Amino acid sequence: WLCKQWGVGESKEETPAHTMEDGVDYVPSKTPVLMGHHFSSIAGAGPITGPIGAAMFGWVPVVLWILVGGIFFGGVHDFGALFASIRHKGQSIGEVISANMSRRAKRLFLIFAYLTLILVVAAFASIVASTFGAKFDEAGVLDKAASASNASVAMVSLLFILIAIAFGFCVYRRNMSMGISTVLGIVAIVIIMAIGMNFHPLYFSTNTWMIIVGIYIAIASVAPVWILLQPRDYLSSFLLYAMLAVALIGVVGAHPNIDPELFPAFTGFAVDNGNGMQYLFPILFTTVACGAISGFHSLVSSGTTSKQLDKEKDAKPIAYGGMLLECALAILTVCAIAYARQTGHTAGATDIFAGGIAAMVAAIPGMAGLENILYTLLILTYSAFCLTSLDTATRLARFMFQEFWL
Repeated sequence: WLCKQWGVGESKEETPAHTMEDGVDYVPSKTPVLMGHHFSSIAGAGPITGPIGAAMFGWVPVVLWILVGGIFFGGVHDFGALFASIRHKGQSIGEVISANMSRRAKRLFLIFAYLTLILVVAAFASIVASTFGAKFDEAGVLDKAASASNASVAMVSLLFILIAIAFGFCVYRRNMSMGISTVLGIVAIVIIMAIGMNFHPLYFSTNTWMIIVGIYIAIASVAPVWILLQPRDYLSSFLLYAMLAVALIGVVGAHPNIDPELFPAFTGFAVDNGNGMQYLFPILFTTVACGAISGFHSLVSSGTTSKQLDKEKDAKPIAYGGMLLECALAILTVCAIAYARQTGHTAGATDIFAGGIAAMVAAIPGMAGLENILYTLLILTYSAFCLTSLDTATRLARFMFQEFWL
């Protein structure tokens, strides 16, 4: 219906990825590749941390908002932002505002969005660094046993970057078949996971990782999208799809019940969570943003995705479809919360999500021995979520800084 109302796909003109191709930001991309980039970028920590934070109100309001918000608001929002950008030469929402309102309105929006992105980059960088960082005791002595899991995640993530660069070079410079490259890329991911699980010498502190991550995103924000951002997000998407599949297997296979005492359906419109009274409105709607409706998605849709869209008709499956996939992830997170509370995994969002899903799968007959392995792999996937969003957010901040002066 939206496609008919907006005339999506009716224009005979080529997309900005073709008309403004520069080999850096404007690069025509195959639909599966761009879908992987878009989904990986929008599905940061939000659809995981959001439901976990809003769970204090009970699972019913969280699930209702995810379903209603994602289908009727979030999907339309993402699709509309992408389509508007396509019809404005692949420019960001700021330039769309300038064309339809005023230059002053554009600058006000860009200032607000840029400051918001600084917070997003800082938050995601902190999350990534903490998932990589080694643990030390009170005397400052490294606790290798407690740090092994984080070191594994760090090792795999670094090797993942090298694979992404090789993938981009093979596909865009050597014209290797996308199918063959994808298969080789997935095989390489499995290999580096095995390497990372058994060989992880990088025991750096969280602060050191913050510096390393900062240098990485600075380089990633100016590098051509085909060499790092796009292939890394595309390959990361297979981790995310696999995680969704594993979570679904856990929910269907274990068929866990929700304990109403540990995870009630509804706790009220005002809840005291130990940090003062928290009110369902507006806390629920600002906490569960990714997974329902998030302004960050419009920045991704109009910032990087619109510059890589090969055909206008691909906007619907990428933008609207990506939002629905994120809704599915948010719903599975609610399931993970319910089971994590029964198994004692309550040490932060990472532990709740990874621990809940891993425990669900382990509850399936014959799968008990996989819990620790799945837990580490799920933390890796969670880190991949954050790192892909971090890449994109930094590039978007660069775009906005440039556009502000135009």
